[in-house]
Amino acid sequence: MTRTVLPATAELRDRARAGLERIGASVPEGSGLRARTPITGEDLFGLAATTPAAAEAAVAAAHEAFLTWRTTPAPRRGELLRRLGELLREHQGDLADLVTVEAGKIRSEALGEVQEMIDICDFAVGLSRQLYGRTIASERPGHRLAETWHPLGVVGVISAFNFPCAVWSWNTAVALACGDTVVWKPSEFTPLISLACDRLLARAADEVGAPRDVHRLLLGGHDIGERLVDDPRVALVSATGSTRMGRAVGPRVAARFGRSLLELGGNNAAVVAPSADLDLAVQGIVFAAAGTAGQRCTTLRRLIVHRDVADRLVARLSAAYAKLPVGDPFDPDTLVGPLISTGALDGMLDALARVQALGGRLLAGGQRRLADAAPQAAFVEPALVRVDEQSDVVREETFAPLLYVLTYDTLEEAIALHNGVPQGLSSSIFTRDQQEAEFFLSAEGSDCGIANVNIGTSGAEIGGAFGGEKETGGGRESGSDAWRAYMRRATNTVNYSGRLSLAQNVSFL
Repeated sequence: MTRTVLPATAELRDRARAGLERIGASVPEGSGLRARTPITGEDLFGLAATTPAAAEAAVAAAHEAFLTWRTTPAPRRGELLRRLGELLREHQGDLADLVTVEAGKIRSEALGEVQEMIDICDFAVGLSRQLYGRTIASERPGHRLAETWHPLGVVGVISAFNFPCAVWSWNTAVALACGDTVVWKPSEFTPLISLACDRLLARAADEVGAPRDVHRLLLGGHDIGERLVDDPRVALVSATGSTRMGRAVGPRVAARFGRSLLELGGNNAAVVAPSADLDLAVQGIVFAAAGTAGQRCTTLRRLIVHRDVADRLVARLSAAYAKLPVGDPFDPDTLVGPLISTGALDGMLDALARVQALGGRLLAGGQRRLADAAPQAAFVEPALVRVDEQSDVVREETFAPLLYVLTYDTLEEAIALHNGVPQGLSSSIFTRDQQEAEFFLSAEGSDCGIANVNIGTSGAEIGGAFGGEKETGGGRESGSDAWRAYMRRATNTVNYSGRLSLAQNVSFL
């Protein structure tokens, strides 16, 4: 099914401008950068890009603000995040509009992304009173051994288009609670939502009396991001994007002995066991594979199905795919919006051609839609392809709604297929067999940072640490103890005995 009527670019431009005005943000119109919408593929505004001199000044200002912010009591820092959360609630609809206009997300997903921002603010307010150290047993009498955590410095956040504000909030809320300041370089595809978030945080800072420069925004391309990567005043670079990007960022930050937190590619798989509830599996699989038009790092890209249930499951998935409404993401009935660009569509079609040349069988979807209505946009039907082996193209991440179906006979074979890719972000198994579920979650099972049972690979909650292994980068953001990446650890020894005792029974004087 296809929603054939799309809004005009002028309508989307007016909608974006109105939302920004209600938030209190303005469009810095100029040249050097363009705000565009994937719904029509056309430009909305020309924007003034951040100059190298302005980027230098922003990092300097954030570093200066850090010197004050690090000594602000953590619960006071939490007040900034409490107010930011209130403003996000007040403007949830406006922010969701901007996410849809710039990233093409359907309405429920756009609102859900803003809800993630609200949730992480709530989490960070609580975190501001729970930055716990520990007391450690000392081997020396009259000594106390302890571990404390201190603010780290300026955090550079480089974010991607697919979660244009949620990933920023995961980093920024936690970093600010920890006493750090933030300089943000968002994706060139999503400058408008970035302007809105920056403005709301500035409003919150003014209202609670926090330094305005605890957060600075940089708009621009790779050259601006590289300034954060190379600047020694940026203590931590948190970068979300492709594995290729991570290979460039990680070594450059390490070369100056900075820290990096990398959230990179995912080639996520789900195993469907013979005992699986197929009704549940179909629901979980279709959302994980087709939601956000396949443009999540946690999108389901490989389906590993037991041979006994493969034909039944594939038939049901094919039927579900045939009914997916593709089109205007503002239409409440649409489930699949546009890809971010025609380049993403080209990548999907190329992968489809390659896998079909190797014998893959296209079972559903894969056709471009709305090309006549919006020739510069990239609407496509989510594709389902059955393959006999995990070839090189299957082992690659194609950032689009392309799901490969493989079959297995033993769980050990399924795990080998599952783990036999370079990426290690998210994974799941559908089973009603507790032994299978526990094996999948064990050290012998999934090698991913996220491993689920009877739920798809997408839709992580903010309470757990988010991230993956291998070429996914190893970073962890959001909940649990991910806050430790944004702080520095100090081990403290206090001697209250009145005598000098050396560890390991060393005698000197």
